[in-house]
Amino acid sequence: MSTEIISMLFLVIVAMVLFSLEKLPTDLIAMGVVLALALTGLLPPEQAFAGFGSDTVVMIFGLLVLTRALVRTGVADNLGKLMLRLTGDHEERALLVISVAVATLSALMSNTASTALFIPITIELARRLRMSSSKLLLPLAFASILASSITLVSTSTNIVISGLLTQYGLPPIGMFELAPVGIPVAVLGVVYMVMLGHRLIPNRTADTGNHDNKEFGIHPYLAELLVLPGSPFIGKTLIAAGFGRELDLTVLRVVRDKTHYLTPRAHLKLEPADELLVRGHHEELLEARQIEGLAFKADIKLSDPRLQTGEMQLAEVILLSGSPLIGRTLRELRFRQRYGMQTLGINRHGKSIFRKLSQTPLQIGDRMLIQGRRTRISILDANNTFQVLGAVEHQYHKRELAPWTIGIFAAVLILAALNVLSLPVAVLTGTLAVFLIGSITPEEAYHEIAWETLIVIGSMLALGAAMQHTGTAEFLATRIVGLVQNASPTLMLSAFFFLSLLLTQPMSNQAAAVLVVPIAIQTAQQLGLNPRTFVMMIAVGASCSFITPLEPACLMVYSSGDYRFTDFIKVGSPLTILVYLIAILLVPVFWPI
Repeated sequence: MSTEIISMLFLVIVAMVLFSLEKLPTDLIAMGVVLALALTGLLPPEQAFAGFGSDTVVMIFGLLVLTRALVRTGVADNLGKLMLRLTGDHEERALLVISVAVATLSALMSNTASTALFIPITIELARRLRMSSSKLLLPLAFASILASSITLVSTSTNIVISGLLTQYGLPPIGMFELAPVGIPVAVLGVVYMVMLGHRLIPNRTADTGNHDNKEFGIHPYLAELLVLPGSPFIGKTLIAAGFGRELDLTVLRVVRDKTHYLTPRAHLKLEPADELLVRGHHEELLEARQIEGLAFKADIKLSDPRLQTGEMQLAEVILLSGSPLIGRTLRELRFRQRYGMQTLGINRHGKSIFRKLSQTPLQIGDRMLIQGRRTRISILDANNTFQVLGAVEHQYHKRELAPWTIGIFAAVLILAALNVLSLPVAVLTGTLAVFLIGSITPEEAYHEIAWETLIVIGSMLALGAAMQHTGTAEFLATRIVGLVQNASPTLMLSAFFFLSLLLTQPMSNQAAAVLVVPIAIQTAQQLGLNPRTFVMMIAVGASCSFITPLEPACLMVYSSGDYRFTDFIKVGSPLTILVYLIAILLVPVFWPI
């Protein structure tokens, strides 16, 4: 064993330990690995940094931009509502629907692309269910990987392995040849995640934002919406208007003719100038502003020039003892005229208010969603009129561009699936297209992309290249094969499964397959065994990237779910054993050894 191989094994072990301890950020550790490879000479500098310009990094960058474009145009919001109808408010049902949907799509196309498509939808669904997206994103990534062994095109690794078979005079892998093993793997893997796996995932809320006050932004507000003249809601019943189903708002009262308070029965028909007392979270309330025929009652009086400047801000504030607002109503205070801001909603410890907000005496602890000039909000905060909990950032959806964005994403998938363009080229073309039509601006995309994901991917590609460059991967493969070549065929199959699994962690799936498949074919032929049995076992093993987050599909959810390296070990290890048991039972049945 050469000094280079010893150094390489030491570096891999140190990297995995640091990843597991989580004392340093993942991207910082990854950059340290690349630097160590270059400084020690284990990999020439030009190769060490080549991973950052690889087609894999370009593809992930493009997919992240496309998913943000789906969010900005409201596609994720609409699909999240559709998912919510299918799942209700049941976490397990939501998990099952998402897993089945992404696994089905991943069986027909790249699992990385299907994961990218479902990430914004899953985050939106989690938001609407008022649950942490961490409980759904990891199962999403795992479901996409589980479907990798169903068809030839589920992953590029299968295509690489098929090409290797032809080089040795063996028939290529058929389109559905892997399905007898791949389908049970996908089905039982999803069952595991729904029944047990998701319970092992910590409940984290990275996507809700980081605020000093952990309860910031999660409370439902009471607000007043006005049915405008000519509104499409006029004449519709409340159930047909779909305030709960479409807007995720609860109608508490309908005020008609300013004095009649009507109970919001399902078949109550709306009339012009009806005032709706509704309850909803600030995201839904602000989205309601874009609905034709509806307006915040406060917005009707926005002719005040002080409320039409570019310095407008939305903020969530809380009333403390000693505030001059306590015990008085908004009407009595002449709040808009005196303070130059609007009150869009009020939260009172989660309780419902069944009277008009302007007539409701304010109390200590009331939370208000206000709109006004930044300077005015800062002054009133300093004067203890209220305490600002935080600014409410809200970007309105560019819904008019949603059909174009969906068309671009679909075109990317179709062009890649039909091999008209490679996936990285198709994705980058789609990225340029969404920039050109304005679905998302480059500035917005660059601001919202998780750059640490791209850094980790580029760094791990360098680590995989070093495994090959130093001969470490080949050393491990030949030593393991040497240990089991006189063992039973079942033990040999197991060894090749775990060898491909082991090498897949620091290396790409394709690189691991290119290394292990030739060794497996030669070993089987020398022993008079069926080489196809070994190759199919390797195809399944090379797709089992569950115990580390270094698979691209896992890295794409890593930041959004605020995951830790150990989360993948804890959830992925039992899943890996399950996949192995299925493979070792079924592979010799369909491809006799």
